[in-house]
Amino acid sequence: MAKLFSALIILNLIVSACSKTSNKQFEFSGGTITMALDNQPSTYIARDVSDYYSATVLNQICEGLVGIDPKTTKILPKIASEWKRGNDGKSYTFTIRDDVFFHEHAVFESKEERKLTPEDVVKTFELGCTLNSDGIAPSLFSMVCKDLIKGANEFMSKSANSISGIVVKDNKVTFELVYEDHNFLYKLANVNADIVSKKIVESGYETDVIGTGPFVYNKFKDGEIPKLILTKNQDYYIQDEEGNALPYMDSVVFLFQSRKLAQLDLFEEGQTDFIIGLPTSRITRMLEGRIEDFNSKPPKLVLANNALLESNFYFFNMLDERFKDPRVRMAFNYAIDKEVIGREILRNQYYDLGDYGITPPVGRALKGYDFKSIKKQGYSFNPEKAKKLLAEAGYPGGKGFGSVQLRFNINDTHSAVADEFSKQIFQVLGINVNIDGSTFEQLIQDQQNGNGDIFRLGWSADYPSPESFLANFYGKSIPDDINAPSMVNKGRYKNLLFDQFFEKAIDAQKISDQMLYFAKAEAELLKNPAIVPLWYTGDIEISNSYVRNLHFNALNYIDFTRVYLKEWTEDEYQAKLQENKNN
Repeated sequence: MAKLFSALIILNLIVSACSKTSNKQFEFSGGTITMALDNQPSTYIARDVSDYYSATVLNQICEGLVGIDPKTTKILPKIASEWKRGNDGKSYTFTIRDDVFFHEHAVFESKEERKLTPEDVVKTFELGCTLNSDGIAPSLFSMVCKDLIKGANEFMSKSANSISGIVVKDNKVTFELVYEDHNFLYKLANVNADIVSKKIVESGYETDVIGTGPFVYNKFKDGEIPKLILTKNQDYYIQDEEGNALPYMDSVVFLFQSRKLAQLDLFEEGQTDFIIGLPTSRITRMLEGRIEDFNSKPPKLVLANNALLESNFYFFNMLDERFKDPRVRMAFNYAIDKEVIGREILRNQYYDLGDYGITPPVGRALKGYDFKSIKKQGYSFNPEKAKKLLAEAGYPGGKGFGSVQLRFNINDTHSAVADEFSKQIFQVLGINVNIDGSTFEQLIQDQQNGNGDIFRLGWSADYPSPESFLANFYGKSIPDDINAPSMVNKGRYKNLLFDQFFEKAIDAQKISDQMLYFAKAEAELLKNPAIVPLWYTGDIEISNSYVRNLHFNALNYIDFTRVYLKEWTEDEYQAKLQENKNN
């Protein structure tokens, strides 16, 4: 007999599932919240998203069958009111709600035409298993469907007219999997799996950004500081526990500013309501200079120091003949003094330095993962060993190696780190590293197409598992055509032992076994390195205290659905302190 997740019973008591949109408004509804993002979205097509900025924007507009609770990072029901998991763990049946409507658009002739149906779910995954106009597989295929959902590969290759593993019966959609996947629900909660309207797509209006989420795409304003405005979805189907309509905010505004110094100025001038990550040159001034604002009762500012599942690293282009020798890649790793980067550039604003692998050592989020054994394979600064390895590879003192192009997206931190990396590699290995900065959008394209020798990348976990990081180096995700973009494994790294351990982890029946094999895969990734780990993000977040219900989490997942604005009174603040003390 299939198992119904008991957690849904609790969740459905908390999140009202009324069939009609509530007219009841929360007492403190209304207003606008504004945040700055380093870069504009590189795409507004959810199934193609592969970056944090696109995901952060689209997470407010679009939704999947399930979602993530921003406070606990646990799975929540969204478009699906409930789900049943088969006894063998290889099937999931989702019950589709009958009160979910796509945002208004001229293509819809009535509200009934806007209602989301199981056919929209099927269309979403068929699009995810179809090459786009450039002949590229969407991220939805690479990250969720490929080799996992029955019939997905066959549909992609056009040897089948439908995805056999996705079956619709009445208001239920069943997914049949090739193997049990402990992270399947988290994969469905990823922005790539957000449901699109079949009618919108077939009418040619998908770029109009129509979703079912709490906010509606309103307008984009270009200028010195580009601005994107989202407005409240008046037909949003989820209510709070008191029956009030969600979301609370009337609008969300994103300002796009790549310079952290400028972002801090926007915050201090009151143009944004919170800031994620401080410019390193202003940390002391901000924290000590406004100490009274943090310590007053009630406070004016609230500080959070958040350890993220986010890695900052450089990866090698394995199409470059020089980097096919692992001794060269090991030499680059030993040549970097990360302590200098952490102290002089980051000003100690990080969670940990890159002495581990690709997976951030956040034990509370990745319980049971063997970070200790992985660290043994990590790299610390050892210039003599670096020189020896490079000489053994045939390039003593860097002779005959030639120059290297380092590609990165320009901002205060990344530019400074690239400059320091270039200096250290020259000082230790005698190799010239030419730093080449660009926009974030251009960098992503160049990474996928191999236009460069070494690339900067920051990777945030889509779900709390090492798989979310290690999948970027799985050899079987590389396209057969050397000229085709490599969307996931951008460095085109191939390591048979890594792949074997990765596959054993995926096939593991127990999560403990899965963690064991993921750790073995990551250790192999370091023995034969594909990357230069630099640091793991630990952002300082500062928000005005009037911003309520804004949760910072290890996934760096922002959800404005329940956020509202209200100044604290002294009595309210004292009552909150007492409540926290009692708990």
